[in-house]
Amino acid sequence: MADSVPVRCPTCRRENAFTPPTFPCACGAPLTMPVLRGGVPVEILHRTWQASWVEVRCEACGRQDQWPAPESGCVCGTVVRIPVVAAPAAPPGVPDSGPPAAREPAAPGPRPAVLRPAFRPVTIRTARDCVTAAAQYLKWLGFTDVVRTQERAAAGVDLRGTGVVAQVDPSTRSTRLREIECVWLNGLNDSAIAVFFSLAGYARDARARADALHLPLFVMDLTGTPQPVNDPADELIKYGATGR
Repeated sequence: MADSVPVRCPTCRRENAFTPPTFPCACGAPLTMPVLRGGVPVEILHRTWQASWVEVRCEACGRQDQWPAPESGCVCGTVVRIPVVAAPAAPPGVPDSGPPAAREPAAPGPRPAVLRPAFRPVTIRTARDCVTAAAQYLKWLGFTDVVRTQERAAAGVDLRGTGVVAQVDPSTRSTRLREIECVWLNGLNDSAIAVFFSLAGYARDARARADALHLPLFVMDLTGTPQPVNDPADELIKYGATGR
């Protein structure tokens, strides 16, 4: 795990410990965001696609690629973007992923919304019921081969299917940022869409990161009916598995 660095909130001046996230490079090596020590964090007031990504070079293979810009949330509610060490120019013969715009999905043409029968919820009484309800919901969305995983404790994934991975948080606390990043990385590794279901909702920084990563978030009530809480979730409901 990367060492934490102090980050001072520009709003309340509180100093928070921040651990730089680590992502898997295409070469398989772990790539930890090279946070600029002493850099001044910038409060996020308006999000843009380009500002949400930073260019970082893998020390193992030299590949230069675009990764989610590291962010940190303060207890006062402020969310800041943490500056990183700028990537040097790519040397000859080293692959370069291109500008951030190359990672942005092309605007899709008009797509018809998927017509499906009403969802039949599963009443939630236990943590296991939460996972069952989420599995039924994903099948309703068109991921028909979704199954419960056995390695959830190690991998951070409760459900897998063709083109989808999902995590379910049945606890009574808000889902945290690290859990969002974990399921997103699982989706990245599997070339699948990552989806999150939470019983108690999401911490502010977790919600912000999911929006930046275009990761669908749902909250569940005790009736077992997931409700979308961000635009990616709305899109998933509208187009289902066939629209991904």
